[in-house]
Amino acid sequence: QVQVVESGGGSVQAGGSLGLSCAASGNVLSPNTMGWYRQAPGKQRELVAVMTSGSTANYADSVKGRFTISRDNAKKTVYLQMSSLKREDTGVYYCNVNLFYKDYWGQGTQVTVSS
Repeated sequence: QVQVVESGGGSVQAGGSLGLSCAASGNVLSPNTMGWYRQAPGKQRELVAVMTSGSTANYADSVKGRFTISRDNAKKTVYLQMSSLKREDTGVYYCNVNLFYKDYWGQGTQVTVSS
């Protein structure tokens, strides 16, 4: 079994910063990718940022230059530092761990950006 647990998130005013972290535990040897997706009300879940085990990062165009993903392979943890937050960044942020081409998801954490 693989467990994925997120922490962080919350409410912030536009222009502010927040950090998320996600730890994978259980039968986790070396995840292929670890990353973040988000889902706004009434919208589909979308990729925010993902990082491979070799530290190659991929970002959604909407967050490039504002969000930074990092990963600690030893701790099986992935982080997302969000800055210059906008109202449209509001949503539930989900951690994704891809292990042997199977996806595992966290329970989600709410990020709310107000003007």
